[in-house]
Amino acid sequence: MTGPLYNLARFDFVSIRLAVDCARTGSLTAAAQASNLVLPAASRRLKELERALDTPLFERHSRGLTPTAAGRVFLARGLSLLRELDLLVEELADAQEGVVRHVHLCASSAAITQFLSPLLAAYAALHPEVQVDLEEQMSEQVVAALREGRAEVAVFVAGPDLRGLDVRGFRRDELVLVVPKGHRLAGRTPIAFADTLDEPWISLNAGAAVLQAQQQAALAAGRRFRLRTQVRSFDAMAHMVASGLGIAAMPKGTARPLLASMGLQCRPLADDWARREIQVAIRTDADATATALRDFLVSTSRNAKSGDASFK
Repeated sequence: MTGPLYNLARFDFVSIRLAVDCARTGSLTAAAQASNLVLPAASRRLKELERALDTPLFERHSRGLTPTAAGRVFLARGLSLLRELDLLVEELADAQEGVVRHVHLCASSAAITQFLSPLLAAYAALHPEVQVDLEEQMSEQVVAALREGRAEVAVFVAGPDLRGLDVRGFRRDELVLVVPKGHRLAGRTPIAFADTLDEPWISLNAGAAVLQAQQQAALAAGRRFRLRTQVRSFDAMAHMVASGLGIAAMPKGTARPLLASMGLQCRPLADDWARREIQVAIRTDADATATALRDFLVSTSRNAKSGDASFK
């Protein structure tokens, strides 16, 4: 096996952070201050790093520094190295407190706001040696993170391609129409989505299961989906509806606590796609810790029901 193409003795994280800060700020002075270095020492470190790499990382000019093509590559990879160092320090500190394993769980907004918070608290009490690192994403991005190894357990609304993954059912939920009080579409009886399409809509960003379902339903009805605003969370969606900017569809369990505080009303949607399955998945090569978390989540689903109380 051949050795590295560089001299490791000439690399250190101070110089890497300095170069990254230079690329981000375009200023050696600002980067030196961020690294607590005097300017001559920072300049010397940067030149030594470029010599070690045998390539210039920056073009120098009167206005500061501009990354070369190599400098842009160094910025991306250097940021990754620094993030890994930060994670190493955090996990070492956790290990001193008894945490011996981190599990990265990626989940959709619907899963987090309706179900996961109390379950993760219960899991933490049962397994204090495991820390679950939770990341919120849209359902498509959740599955992509699992496939790419950026997540070990995924919880999402059914719909994305799941070939090659180990998938189990987790919960069911129901989308409801959310409108301001007194809106012409307010009511108690189920309403067809097609009958709402004259209104402007607020929805989630691309990759969200609810947005994909809405777009497909509008296409099937031969109608235009008047998407006025896209946001990242159901809370932001509710604020937009409360301001009169449009109507929305969100999970019943998520909508319930927002109704009274924001002056909103809910109405059932009559469409079959409004009743959804939330799934949990791991990769087929998942280790015992990730599998145990998946099994715990699945076991809690046996006696659980999605929020199905009627709205007043």
